[in-house]
Amino acid sequence: MEPKTTTLFWHRRDLRIADNAGLFKALKDGHSVQPVFIFDTVILEQLPSNDQRVLFIHREVKALKRQYQELGSDLIVVAGNPIDKIPELVQRLNAQVVFTNRDYEPYALERDKQLAEVLQQQSVAFIGAKDHVIFEKGEVVKPDGKPYTIFTPYMRRWKDQLTAFYTKSYPVEAYTDNLRKGSVPLDVISLHDLGFSDLQTVEFPDRSPAIEIIRSYHETRDIPSVNGTSRLSLHLRFGTISIRELTRLAQANGEKFLNELIWRDFYQMIIFHFPQSVIKSFKPEYDRIEWEHNEEHFRLWCEGKTGYPLVDAGMRELNATGHMHNRVRMVVASFFTKHLLLDWRLGERYFAEKLLDFELASNVGGWQWAASSGCDAAPYFRVFNPTLQQEKFDPQFMYIRKWVPEFGTEIYPKPIVDHTFARERVLARYKMGLSK
Repeated sequence: MEPKTTTLFWHRRDLRIADNAGLFKALKDGHSVQPVFIFDTVILEQLPSNDQRVLFIHREVKALKRQYQELGSDLIVVAGNPIDKIPELVQRLNAQVVFTNRDYEPYALERDKQLAEVLQQQSVAFIGAKDHVIFEKGEVVKPDGKPYTIFTPYMRRWKDQLTAFYTKSYPVEAYTDNLRKGSVPLDVISLHDLGFSDLQTVEFPDRSPAIEIIRSYHETRDIPSVNGTSRLSLHLRFGTISIRELTRLAQANGEKFLNELIWRDFYQMIIFHFPQSVIKSFKPEYDRIEWEHNEEHFRLWCEGKTGYPLVDAGMRELNATGHMHNRVRMVVASFFTKHLLLDWRLGERYFAEKLLDFELASNVGGWQWAASSGCDAAPYFRVFNPTLQQEKFDPQFMYIRKWVPEFGTEIYPKPIVDHTFARERVLARYKMGLSK
């Protein structure tokens, strides 16, 4: 028998073997599959040296390498620009095909386009698979073929089209004999060598889906003082859990949680169809709003010292843990854009630096929703009152006292902006900008 030709499988936002669509397709193709992970230095060079997400990725890549070794194979791990590294590996291993799972963010789309062109010159196919979402690209669109920009009709069509076909697992384990055998000489590059030497160990959320939390999610999701959310967004972000598994779980245990997964698909497709929304208002007229340029207000918001306790608690939780409760994220973003009248892009970038579960599509979507500039956003005259939000969702100050221990003492600052003044100012400013 002639030796099998080699196929590369490139892990990216899918740091798992089980139920991995692209890996399944690569293995089922029948060739000898060599798994690869690349620490993309184009991305890493933009991050601070204490970025905890790199610690999480590094941990999961090491775990993935061990899992491949248990199967008699191994994971090649390198650092560099994938546009250079993948062709180098193709040449070294004499690979004929490269499989991967698709990514819908602007940087990834441009990178993959360039890489496909380079591989074409090597007569190597570059094949993508859908793994990160349930529906992609043109699968859930209006009858005229255009993408939905309003969530509710998108959600209805999404649910109408959902069948067991879209949520079934890919039986990767049936084809692991096609993994390329033997270890590779390269160990996982150290965090220090990657340029991340200031990392401290943090407690990452467990990936085990809590069925009871999903069942009671509709009752507990808005209460920041209780463990009422799944905390699985970090694992979804890096694909250490399958979206199909989680969707099946939500179908069986919680409609409200399923809707949140649909929001995630929705924002992924918005960024795919409208990549300009990363830096421009989805509704162009909202880029005519004249924002304040108050560096002191921005600093106090970042530090959680605004004098609005729910806002401050959220920011301090974010700074300390890399997490912020979803209800509080809405309040914090609304306060930033409506009370402080600061450009949503500044807040979005701060969240991007701090959130462990940062997902560009959802982050941009959430911030544009708060600023009223996004698709299906809150109307501009909707201004959250942070005090009423606190009375409704943290009436006993349990969440606030955990993160703002000086609350209620003379040390705690007075509000940096009056609510009534802020509301009148933002309504006038938006009205002026939108009438231009």
